[in-house]
Amino acid sequence: MRYHTSTLRTLLLIAVLALFAGAAGQPSSSPLVEISGLVTNEKGAPMPHVYVSVPGERVSVVTNEDGVFTLKCRTRPTFIHVSHIGYHPRKYMLGQNLSKLVISLKPATVVLQDVIIMADNAREILQAAMEKIPDNYNRRGELLTCFYRETVQKRQRFIHVAEAVAQLYKAPVFNAPSADRVAIEKGRRLLSPKSSDTLGVKIMGGPNTPIWLDLVKNREFLLNDDDMQYYDFVMDSPVTLDERPQYVIRLKPRQAPYALFNGLLYIDRETLAFTRAELQLDVSDRAKATRAMLVKKPAGVKFKPREMAITINYHFDGEMSRISYVSVLFRFNCDWQKRLLATSFTARSELVVTGVETQGFQVPRGRDSFFQRDAFFDKVAFFEDADFWKEYNIIEPTESLEQAIGKLKKSKN
Repeated sequence: MRYHTSTLRTLLLIAVLALFAGAAGQPSSSPLVEISGLVTNEKGAPMPHVYVSVPGERVSVVTNEDGVFTLKCRTRPTFIHVSHIGYHPRKYMLGQNLSKLVISLKPATVVLQDVIIMADNAREILQAAMEKIPDNYNRRGELLTCFYRETVQKRQRFIHVAEAVAQLYKAPVFNAPSADRVAIEKGRRLLSPKSSDTLGVKIMGGPNTPIWLDLVKNREFLLNDDDMQYYDFVMDSPVTLDERPQYVIRLKPRQAPYALFNGLLYIDRETLAFTRAELQLDVSDRAKATRAMLVKKPAGVKFKPREMAITINYHFDGEMSRISYVSVLFRFNCDWQKRLLATSFTARSELVVTGVETQGFQVPRGRDSFFQRDAFFDKVAFFEDADFWKEYNIIEPTESLEQAIGKLKKSKN
């Protein structure tokens, strides 16, 4: 089995098994300024995964599935920057009110001047982008403050919710991925106590996800020579991201001995830096997809893969690009013997970078950091805290985690 598949199995992918029952972030001497609101399209529909940032502070978040965001800043900014692929970015001036903002984005049409894109240029552009990696990404090492969340749902009900402030050390781009480190600064988790939920999902690797899915630094994930021979690369319609024109390359898998990805790669036209990847595992061959997604399962359980989707964002700060957001989604069914209906599960993990330190930081080491096979619950205690996010940036959840945790607490009592 290819390396990238075994990496996913070890670090990302899920195991169906019995559930276990079970701070140096951004401290400030003065209250932080909180900005919250909703991002919509021109028709008023909420827009998920929109990038919202405060220029000059290196503070950023993404909107949730309902288009909602919350930012926390050390000082009151005069404006925020809002951007999404295929839409005109917006510089939104802030007034007296900083909450319940409604920000609308308009779709953008991209015209690439003086460039003729031929169908057979995709592989050439991709190769040029790979050769430019040493010039476009971190060459000194830096510490990223991140927000991390993982959730598991059984049908529509949450059976596992966890969230944390994490410190992600990204070693220089020419170092091996194993030189990167992740440590949890502050975290919490709750699991369902119901006996009917004792067969559930464990997400392997957890906060290590941005290390091993960093396709810029980890060539063994996706962009290695052995895997690339099984793909066709074709040019797709160009888009803009953060007011920067992007080449878009579509991945089309051929026949291979293991499951491959369909997807899109976004490459900055000027710098040739990778800016985004949208990948979906091909689950048309159930046996191959199962080998890629499943680590192990209890006897008597039939596993049916439905979806695996990965999103990776890189943000350009005017000088260099760095990883800014990673999301991994799994959907699958489990069918028990002697039951008429299969049970659907959804497991999701996401990490967004909310701050950057380029000097004067300590690299997470030893027991404070995650090892390759460590999962979230290996490092984070089982507890609750009503004032958990006091001084941290957050991604607004699709369903409030406070509400989800509250439901789990009620079922426990």
